[in-house]
Amino acid sequence: MSGAIVKRTPFFKILIANRGEIALRIMRSARRLGYGVVAVYSDADRDALHVREADQAVRIGEALPAQSYLKIDAIVAAAKASGAGAVHPGYGFLAENEDFAQACRNAGLVFIGPSPEAILAMGNKAGAKEIMQRAGVPCVPGYQGADQSDAVMLAEVKAIGFPVMIKAVAGGGGRGMRLVADAAAFSDALRSARSEAQGAFGDPTVILERAIVDPRHIEIQVFGDRHGNAVHLGERDCSVQRRHQKLIEEAPSPAVTPELRARMGTVAVQAVKAIGYEGAGTLEFLLDRAGNFYFMEMNTRLQVEHPVTEAITGLDLVELQLRVASGERLGLRQEDITFSGHAIEVRLCSEDAGHDFMPQSGTMARWQMPDGIRVEHALLSGSEIPPFYDSMIAKVISHGATRDEARGRLICALEQVTAFGVTTNQGFLIDCLRHPVFAKGEATTAFIGNNRDALLAPRPDRGTDLALAALLLYVTNPHAPPWRRGRSLSATFPLGLRIDLGHGVQEIEIVRERDGSYRAARNGDRFSFEIDELSQDSIRFHHDGLMEQARFLRDGDRLHILHRGVTLSVRDLTLAPPESAAAAGGDGKVRAAMNGRVVAVLVKAGDKVAAGQPVMTLEAMKMEHVHTAGVAGTVSSIDVAEGEQVTTGKIVVEIDAAA
Repeated sequence: MSGAIVKRTPFFKILIANRGEIALRIMRSARRLGYGVVAVYSDADRDALHVREADQAVRIGEALPAQSYLKIDAIVAAAKASGAGAVHPGYGFLAENEDFAQACRNAGLVFIGPSPEAILAMGNKAGAKEIMQRAGVPCVPGYQGADQSDAVMLAEVKAIGFPVMIKAVAGGGGRGMRLVADAAAFSDALRSARSEAQGAFGDPTVILERAIVDPRHIEIQVFGDRHGNAVHLGERDCSVQRRHQKLIEEAPSPAVTPELRARMGTVAVQAVKAIGYEGAGTLEFLLDRAGNFYFMEMNTRLQVEHPVTEAITGLDLVELQLRVASGERLGLRQEDITFSGHAIEVRLCSEDAGHDFMPQSGTMARWQMPDGIRVEHALLSGSEIPPFYDSMIAKVISHGATRDEARGRLICALEQVTAFGVTTNQGFLIDCLRHPVFAKGEATTAFIGNNRDALLAPRPDRGTDLALAALLLYVTNPHAPPWRRGRSLSATFPLGLRIDLGHGVQEIEIVRERDGSYRAARNGDRFSFEIDELSQDSIRFHHDGLMEQARFLRDGDRLHILHRGVTLSVRDLTLAPPESAAAAGGDGKVRAAMNGRVVAVLVKAGDKVAAGQPVMTLEAMKMEHVHTAGVAGTVSSIDVAEGEQVTTGKIVVEIDAAA
């Protein structure tokens, strides 16, 4: 990356206007190049790892993003107070906000990214589509007009035809985006998209696009400098998504030929050269089965999935950002860029895949990442995962000579991830990577929807997992006799255990046999275990003629266990009183399903409601979650107000059941 240095803008310390793993990722490259680093933090992040690792850190406000990471004045003031000469926005928050880039410019700070003018031109979905259409780039038919009235939007969506996508103009990451199948669902989807867009980006404006059925999501990484140079670094395939948010990304795409790569890359480079684009950017396209591609949007920032491009090109994209921002020429010609092997990234998220990917927050009691593979994260054992930010907590990236090699390495690594205390999508990611459709490289954006039942189906050996969990509850009980290897003088009496998996209670019977082995019985099935070694956090045992190992953490009456790549969290309810139907809402009380903020109360006292009717919308980790009535009846009480922060289990709406 050598090249003449002209129009250099010197800076020696960088403030990172972000949090978590991306803040640490930027620090790593910045320090290697000799820059000092400054972190910012909200009250929720006071003890976060990115704060501990920085040279300096500045508090910028309260927990909610609007009160901290979205406060332009506070971040600029933090940069000035710390003596930073440049600001790196990372991704999300203010990364694509032209006002923030302009505020940095006005304060004499180098914004490590494109100019405010380029962000305004390409960061806004509606404006970007107009630029692309003028340039002759194929775009999805839609509406991006200034008139946002309900009547106009309804008329336009009828002209476009269903299915249709509603998209927030000001941001990405799937927030403010809704797929609408018919006119009956349009009004509610429009309201929800606007509300989510306002909360995430401070702008409720949306556009409409015809939905392309079962496309691939392909993006082209571009880089430009202030001297008019621009290149592309190939494509990434980001088709595996849930709720329009990416879960798995890979480079190169299994569906893109060298000829198609050249065509898409040429279009992308021409587009950024036309607006004098500086820094890292990504043009996103939909690719249909016939090989036609349609421009969707441009992300005027570094992408979450940039590590897969780094893996196959050997380039450090953050380093390139810093060099370009300081005034250096890009120092790369298109013919200099080569691709080696295949890379795949998965996003490890604190969410419950089995319950509609509901976000999870809390304390990560034990956190241990695998060796020998790239992992980007910002957690330690004991770290708090707050409910105010994105649910992604780590990225695991593999690189191999072939796609199959990269996929196999990634599966092996995910099986070693220890994340105890907060539910994650670890097992779901493994199942996605193993699925025949993904293994063949045939996944489209419909992959999860089309294969949801198979991906969420219980494992064939789930009974073994439950029996092993019950055994561990038995042998690690602090009041139980200490475990000893070898024979027992006599068989013990059967001990019945009631264990809670979070989604139902199981009855399991444990017996220690005369030979020292254990037998677990559940629903007529029997499982035999012989313990070879038991420590404070792992067990080695024989089962069905195989020696296996599992990691675990005993925390009071709760046990976390990692076995064959799947993490279970179980609770010992043996001595607890039976739970009522209240947890299912059968008592007429609607309870918050997670920590979050009330963004909409959809009913009022006195309203008649049907079972399953939406009554309240909660926002957690940047996503909206509708809560419904558990019974039919009359709303007797609203126990929360819009804007209120609530905790899991809090009663939000009360309903008197119909007689």
